Amino acid sequence: MLRTLTPAAGVRQTGASLIEVLVAILILSFGMLSLGAMMSFGVQLPKLAGYRATASSLASGYIERIRANPNAFTNNRYSAPLNESSAWSFADIALSDCQYADPCTEATLATMDIRATRRAVRQTLPAGDMIMKCDSVTCTKAEYGNLWIVWQEPSTFAALNPASSDNCPAEATTAYSSPAPRCFFVRFKIE
Repeated sequence: MLRTLTPAAGVRQTGASLIEVLVAILILSFGMLSLGAMMSFGVQLPKLAGYRATASSLASGYIERIRANPNAFTNNRYSAPLNESSAWSFADIALSDCQYADPCTEATLATMDIRATRRAVRQTLPAGDMIMKCDSVTCTKAEYGNLWIVWQEPSTFAALNPASSDNCPAEATTAYSSPAPRCFFVRFKIE
């Protein structure tokens, strides 16, 4: 003989049903997914900040090199277009040195400064390069110089903000097609 158990009057059911437990697990899993995404973003930010700090240091060093050789700046010797146009070779940039027996001229010193800075950018930033130009065709001491340190972050970092190109010039956005390049821009005067 089978008996059917029915709750007595006034007795409440205790515990949770299976559907309530599944809904609670679903809500918890969405929270954990968003927490995981925040953690991965937080892990990547120090690397991105490191790239910016490196670019800042390299830009400052290049500007100080220009200020040490102001006549070469006014003769457009420090203007530097993007080294790579569309296909990246990643070839090492040869340095040029001024010899003690053969004194440096403003032109050879400017060439040495450009190559040394470009090489440092290439070695410390991923797919790094630089662009330097003045507001007008001929640079003057009273005019502003515009310097961009350009690099391309790995695609995982660029996915954080793929639309941003950090005020990059057209040459950089053309050469670095995907993902968008990152640029550190400095506007300076040598006076």
